[in-house]
Amino acid sequence: MQKQPERPGVVSSIIRAASPVFILVAVGVPVGALVYAMNFGSLTTLNYVHIMTGALWTGIDLFMGFVLGPVLGAMAPRDRAAVFMRLVPRMTFLMPVLAGVTATAGIELAQRMGFSLTSPWPLAALIITGLLALQGFGLLLPNEIRIFRELLSDSPDIDKISRLGMRTAMLGGVQGVLQLAIIFVMASLRF
Repeated sequence: MQKQPERPGVVSSIIRAASPVFILVAVGVPVGALVYAMNFGSLTTLNYVHIMTGALWTGIDLFMGFVLGPVLGAMAPRDRAAVFMRLVPRMTFLMPVLAGVTATAGIELAQRMGFSLTSPWPLAALIITGLLALQGFGLLLPNEIRIFRELLSDSPDIDKISRLGMRTAMLGGVQGVLQLAIIFVMASLRF
């Protein structure tokens, strides 16, 4: 009996599909900027890291939910699946990093500026951030991993990939709306 070659795991397949250079940039730049800002940078540097990663996170989510989602909804399932095959591996790395760096920089910034995390506006920002993290790491990331597992299967179910991908795009829109709410809270907090 001939031994079947081992199939690579989901994580190694996602890494290959996303490209190691993309992963290095998508993970290394935001995390490196955060580490630098927290240890060596000024308050302005930390604020810049928080705003830039937050703007990228918010912009991508709004684009996914309100631009890409409707476009994909009008496409045939096979075409949708082809888009998700290219999109999901990159989003699996980029979005959790942007979310984590934004939240970490924001909490550090609030503490350095002397805001009490129990006063109303910072507390509202913290609650919305918690909802974003819960949705992102509890719904979006597992959904993206399910899509990629299906893409790696011997006979991928195109309809399932398409359906799960549309769920990701819709949840991205919900994330975008929550992020707009947190921007309102932060603007109210600052001025």
